[in-house]
Amino acid sequence: MKKSLMAFATIAATATATLSPMSASAGAIERACLASDRAANNRSLCGCIQQAADLTLSNKDQRQAAKFFKNPQKAQDIRQSDNASHEAFWKRYKTFGETAAQYCG
Repeated sequence: MKKSLMAFATIAATATATLSPMSASAGAIERACLASDRAANNRSLCGCIQQAADLTLSNKDQRQAAKFFKNPQKAQDIRQSDNASHEAFWKRYKTFGETAAQYCG
């Protein structure tokens, strides 16, 4: 929780400097979000989620998480896995999710 609050504070402090209507090159999360069939997949929200990902996930983690947009079962499989690397990824992914929820609404 403390880590999430620190990440949120970092996002809030840099928001005016980093927010733009559309970044020059969209990240893996933003591209997956925009390509998804979810009703809320708009450029503003997807860009915000990408910014949270940039602060909390490595590029490798972002590529892994982007796959969840197309295949939500993959997220469930990783969450329930006994593999140590999956468990570590899931902790980072949860932090990302909490940060995105707080920051992007």
